Amino acid sequence: MCDYCKTYARNEIKNRNHYRNDKTDYGPRPFVINIDEVTKQNNAFRTALWTGDYLQLTLMSIKPGEDIGLEIHPDLDQFLRIEEGQGLVKMGYRRDRLDYKEMVYDDFAIIIPAGTWHNLINTGNQPLKLYSIYAPPQHTKGTTHETKEDAMAEEEHHH
Repeated sequence: MCDYCKTYARNEIKNRNHYRNDKTDYGPRPFVINIDEVTKQNNAFRTALWTGDYLQLTLMSIKPGEDIGLEIHPDLDQFLRIEEGQGLVKMGYRRDRLDYKEMVYDDFAIIIPAGTWHNLINTGNQPLKLYSIYAPPQHTKGTTHETKEDAMAEEEHHH
């Protein structure tokens, strides 16, 4: 077996066995992990787990009463999956008219088309654990925001 293959095999075994919660972005190399387990283990507001050229996987933990924040992604589609907790998702084509509203719980998937205003509010009494897939990537490779305030501060800095 070549050196690259040995290293690849070792990394895959390590990835499958446990998530160290070390804030490592494993992209763009091949990656296999128990997504339910790592999503529930994540305590940061946002952690980029895998970033490639065309897709990004982030983990999120939203505190009770907190939300993701009203946002729009003009040029990318987004997929959210709730692994634990409950919330209210709101979407619409105008910032001031979020007509699409649904309660979401464990195992719900949310598809947000490009150009759609959206927000997700934790309506429960425990952290809302979810993962998000952006296509193409939305955040810088390796992004970790421990809190929503950290995320907002970084966005203000980039605008």
